[in-house]
Amino acid sequence: MLAQFRGHFLTCHGIRKQNEHLQLGNSLTSAAFQGSKADGRSDRRIIHRDYDILDKRKPVTALSAGEDRAMLLGLSMVLFSVMMYFVLGITILRSYTDRVWINETSCTIVNSSIVCDVNCSYSCGTECWRRSRYPCLQVYVSLNSSGKVVRLLHNEAAQEGNPECFYIPKCQKDYAALHTMIQNISERLKSQHTVQCFVDPTDRMDSAILMQIYSLVTVLHSLFWPTFTLIGGTIIIAMVKLNQSLSIMCERTSRIKR
Repeated sequence: MLAQFRGHFLTCHGIRKQNEHLQLGNSLTSAAFQGSKADGRSDRRIIHRDYDILDKRKPVTALSAGEDRAMLLGLSMVLFSVMMYFVLGITILRSYTDRVWINETSCTIVNSSIVCDVNCSYSCGTECWRRSRYPCLQVYVSLNSSGKVVRLLHNEAAQEGNPECFYIPKCQKDYAALHTMIQNISERLKSQHTVQCFVDPTDRMDSAILMQIYSLVTVLHSLFWPTFTLIGGTIIIAMVKLNQSLSIMCERTSRIKR
């Protein structure tokens, strides 16, 4: 009887220990599952936060690259315009300021005739030159402002090339074509009788010219594109700076609101 009671007590005690072990195992498994679940949530939050940071940085990086390109374009345009101003200053503007025939007046054609032939040379290939000639047209006009008779030239280039001839054509092989062209110019001048010409107000030059190579209109046309490029580059740089200032102001405002 005592042996049976003792066996029954040991059996109950073993079952109770086994239940305690099972409950402990279940609690550990549940804690581990909850811990892994919490770790997964925290990992997902970190990943999402990283993606949010990357998404926020992408527009800023693209905006900075665009601003850099725009700034480079604006500076290049300004530099190009400055170089063009320098080139025009030593060529066209210098010739415009050094011109002599500046006063415009009315001239009456007195005589227009071909007086002689002038020798010239033309290119026939690489290091090949041949001789030819062109007719020399002399034109005399009377200045209506003073009544003085002077020689009329086509432009400033004629004064530098051959001041005895009204027009210096491009030298070529066909002399007959040059003679016909010069003859047509002479007949046209005779038919006009009165033309507008430019004279030297200081009377240092005893000639007048029919056309100005470096006139005010020519100078303005040559300065148009450099000026347009300078204004465009300045506007681009100003817009980039304005965009940067607005971005900084918006960022500061958003920080204050937070």
